[in-house]
Amino acid sequence: MHVVSYNIRKAVGLDWRRRPGRVLSVLDRLDPDIAVLQEADKRLGARPTALPRDLIEGDTSLQVVEFETGARGIGWHGNAILVRRGLQVDEAIRLDLPGLEPRGAVMVRVGNLWVVGTHLGLLRRWRQLQMAAILRHLGPRADSALVAGDFNEWSPVRGFEPWRSTLRVVVPGPSFHAARPVAALDRFAHGRAVRVLDHGVAERGLAGLASDHLPVWARVEAGPQT
Repeated sequence: MHVVSYNIRKAVGLDWRRRPGRVLSVLDRLDPDIAVLQEADKRLGARPTALPRDLIEGDTSLQVVEFETGARGIGWHGNAILVRRGLQVDEAIRLDLPGLEPRGAVMVRVGNLWVVGTHLGLLRRWRQLQMAAILRHLGPRADSALVAGDFNEWSPVRGFEPWRSTLRVVVPGPSFHAARPVAALDRFAHGRAVRVLDHGVAERGLAGLASDHLPVWARVEAGPQT
């Protein structure tokens, strides 16, 4: 399974223009089975999607996973998941996370793999509470989980203590700022039944303009839960 995680900054690029087609071109070139997005919805009013559904359907081979939020967006607290058209999603769940500002996560099951998409808070104390909440939501499913997103952690070695005994954090490489990547804010974390076969950061090119983050990717396979 080829999984991409991408903070799209509401489709606003480094030229400060909102160009959803540009973001979708980046995604299409990466050709993911599952795309985990952060900041996919606008923050004001009814929080409409920054990526029009007709563009997603027309410009990519992806489709939106529905989380039944009742809003005009495609995600939950900005977190959205797109999957390759025809790929079966067995369950789709949205999660509330603690924080000074509203935070959440979305979770899907595809075969043996649980994929969680999240955008953690700016303060480490709250990030760690959010990590603990994700683990509680996962429960015994954590072994078969891949958590993907903007973890907002600048340290290369600290900050992930709540996951230490259950999830292994994978760092594809520096993904922020897209103009000059110096921080590995975008990462993956996986349980014992999930193997990460390869991972990396997308080449800059168009991705270096479409958002202030570069997409990160991982190729994974999930065995039965142990």
